[in-house]
Amino acid sequence: MRSGILAISKGQTEAASALGLSPTKTLRLVIIPQAMRVIIPPLTSQYLNLTKNSSLATAIGYPDLVSVFMGTTLNQTGQAIEVIAMTMGVYLVISITTSVLMNIYNRRMTLVER
Repeated sequence: MRSGILAISKGQTEAASALGLSPTKTLRLVIIPQAMRVIIPPLTSQYLNLTKNSSLATAIGYPDLVSVFMGTTLNQTGQAIEVIAMTMGVYLVISITTSVLMNIYNRRMTLVER
């Protein structure tokens, strides 16, 4: 977030203050909309990394989504491969959903040339 805000030139802030905008309105109306165009792609990457890292944490014993599948279902059925495939499918759906939603948001925020 910080790097996206710092990527906006100082001239934008100076122009907003020259128009008489308060610092809060300058940030809300001028800086943040421009910064979001820079922030969205790395933010998507961070969201996907967070999802993937949570699945890696389960390998160390972190109780999370896998504890439901691996604990309950595996103990009742004894079919390890199917349970792990289901767990992988859930993480795949979460990752793809995150990616699709962020790509839609990114498409809406991009500049349209006329």
